[in-house]
Amino acid sequence: MLDDPPIMTIREAFPRPATAKVAALAGAQTGHLVDCMDGRGALDWRIKPLDPANATFCGVAITAFAYPADNLGVFGALEQARPGDVIVVANDGYTGTALVGDLVCGMMKNKGVTGFVTDGLARDRAGILATGLPVFCAGVSPNSPARTGPGTTNLPILLGGVSVSPGDVVVGDADGVVIVPQAMLDAVIARLKEIRAAEAAAEATVKAGAVMVPAAERILKSDRVKRI
Repeated sequence: MLDDPPIMTIREAFPRPATAKVAALAGAQTGHLVDCMDGRGALDWRIKPLDPANATFCGVAITAFAYPADNLGVFGALEQARPGDVIVVANDGYTGTALVGDLVCGMMKNKGVTGFVTDGLARDRAGILATGLPVFCAGVSPNSPARTGPGTTNLPILLGGVSVSPGDVVVGDADGVVIVPQAMLDAVIARLKEIRAAEAAAEATVKAGAVMVPAAERILKSDRVKRI
């Protein structure tokens, strides 16, 4: 790198999805949304809810990057967030220090943020749970970060193996977090009804005593399987 990067780079405006489209995904199971996107879209399994009993959220992504051992990017995201947004912060999966604690999470809650997601760590678990903000992270550590940058806000990030852009829709539940790209919203909303119906039918067959998935059964009975 020839020159030092800016301490912070903040994109102040980006296309947002229609409120009705975001609302259409509220309450959707993350597994159903993944099925709508051909089996992908969930963040790395190590990004877990601090409180599985308070893990459900849905909102527009406010993205940030915070340099390892630093959390200035979080504050850029906090500044830009609107009520109902989800703050999503990439931290390069750094585990030497926490990225946020209960005070910052309380500020997010005060601003109306509906969820916080990071591939980094958190601290002050009891205090975070007391705020009522759903928080997903890779773990907990008392170590604290600096606040000197560099960082970015509302630029594309890579978090948990998934590309996230500002304006994408972020949905979380006890199973994990799914990113629905804004460009795929219409297709996912259209397919969600079909996925829910198919899941309900499959659940009914299991309750009725089914012991095999029909598609798998056809493969097992075909000449594609060699039995020895």
